[in-house]
Amino acid sequence: MFTLGINAAFHDCSACLVSDGVVLAAAEEERFTRVKHGKRPVPFTVWQLPYHAIDYCLKEAGISLRDVDHVAYSYDPWLQLDRNSVGATLALPLEPSKEGGPAPWDALSLSYIVNAPRQLAGGAPHHLKKRFQGVSHDGPFRWHFVEHHLSHEASAFMAAPFDDCAVLTMDGRGERATTSYGIYRNGRHERIKQVNLPHSLGLLYEVVTDHLGFLRSSDEYKVMALASFGKPAHVDLFRDVLRYHGNGDYTVGQPDWTALLGPARERGGPTEQKHMDIAHSLQVVLEETVGRMAQWLHEATGSKNLVLAGGVALNCVMNARLRDHGPYEQVWVQPAAGDSGTSLGAALWVDAQQRAGQPRRWSMDHVFLGPSYGDEEIEAFLRQAMLPYRRSDNIAADAAVLLAQGKVLGWFQGRMEYGPRSLGARSILASPVKAEMQARLNQIKDREDFRPVAPVVLEEEAADWFVNAGVSPFMVFINDVRPDRVDQIPAVRHVDGTARIQTINRSQNPVYYDLLQEFRKHTGVPVLVNTSFNTRGEPIVCTPRDAVESFCTTPLDALAIGSFLLEKPTLLTGGNP
Repeated sequence: MFTLGINAAFHDCSACLVSDGVVLAAAEEERFTRVKHGKRPVPFTVWQLPYHAIDYCLKEAGISLRDVDHVAYSYDPWLQLDRNSVGATLALPLEPSKEGGPAPWDALSLSYIVNAPRQLAGGAPHHLKKRFQGVSHDGPFRWHFVEHHLSHEASAFMAAPFDDCAVLTMDGRGERATTSYGIYRNGRHERIKQVNLPHSLGLLYEVVTDHLGFLRSSDEYKVMALASFGKPAHVDLFRDVLRYHGNGDYTVGQPDWTALLGPARERGGPTEQKHMDIAHSLQVVLEETVGRMAQWLHEATGSKNLVLAGGVALNCVMNARLRDHGPYEQVWVQPAAGDSGTSLGAALWVDAQQRAGQPRRWSMDHVFLGPSYGDEEIEAFLRQAMLPYRRSDNIAADAAVLLAQGKVLGWFQGRMEYGPRSLGARSILASPVKAEMQARLNQIKDREDFRPVAPVVLEEEAADWFVNAGVSPFMVFINDVRPDRVDQIPAVRHVDGTARIQTINRSQNPVYYDLLQEFRKHTGVPVLVNTSFNTRGEPIVCTPRDAVESFCTTPLDALAIGSFLLEKPTLLTGGNP
């Protein structure tokens, strides 16, 4: 049985394919179209389905759309529509207008979602038609609209390594819910409570992101990074806006932000201390509030484990506070926690409903669920592009030599990651031993100078380099750098003394693990800088063409792609393949 999951209602559109409880493939549309986030999260883009990501998932399984048994769409428009009314009237605004009432495009947006089965059957681009033939809007697949927050919830409790866990999801918006609380136990999930629009932690963070001159629904992670440079100058103001009332309930006010915090920062303008203080104050109050929410959920469920999803769960500083100061023994965060992960959750949920009573067959211990490219295909492209290169008999060993020399390396190996973070398949790698490497990487990627870079560390060595470090394969938590190691890895230490770590073992990614082992042989350091293989405004690279184009148009020193190495000095002076 094949179940196709689709996220398309907002941004980060994606697809996921599940077969009898096992995830076969998952990917974001942006990686194929090269449009960041796949599209902007505005009502007029609702009609766009992730055709390229769907096509990839079907290709990975060797099937066509007519072989799919179930399609799970991670949004339920009928929660906002009256089925019994003529023309289906709107019951709740999808996006409020500036005046506070329903926006004029809401009914149009919901009609697009209702008609998504027809769009899937007949709207694929001409170059992808082959795998979409032989179906109509009513089958042979069976269509399921899955509530947005249920999709988030399932993406966490059905992927986590727990049979018993409390479930907390927080994002900007769903159909109605913005936060949901639940319990997963004995193979069953029960939602205990939800918080509805207009009260939303995610929308609050989005509004402040916009006020600080960054792109809302995209740059919230920049605000989190900026917060480390600030002071709690505005915490009382934010506590007045975001009020926790107990029992999991909170409200978010709608103030005049200019009157409250002063003029908004101009996009691209200087980042001043006052902006840092705003970011810091927001982060403090978010952490306080979510800490109280998690405490209440623990009291309500009695579970020793907590799983998180929703875009707010990508806040790794908040996650670390829950891990270190909350009541749970273990906290697990679904690495594609934003909207891209709802295609995973919707597919897993519908699959499980069809296999009722059967045990789970899969949990998420890695995110390498995207496309891969073999050496033959990579070399054919390199020859076509007339680029000098050399074949390596041991790519990990040869790349480690370059990294130990202080070179910055594009790393393209195996199946692409699912989710917003590069975890060793589509990465830019560098040595952490010199502090100036952070500034160099931000220059290469055209990023703001306050942005930190993250480390990857051998799993068995993690606790020796980072305080209280355990298994952490997804870069969703921070840890303090051990004081006795600070001088050895200054490039990965943020201004607050922390680092967003990734641990790696050989079963997860053999060549990546071997690279770290080889680097340690040369330097004594089992740590590398790992940042995503992209530049500002661009999605992470997907194909060999993407990787080579990024390499050739940035100051990267070398590219390790499959079994092949390309180096800039060789390109400049000529040489033979």
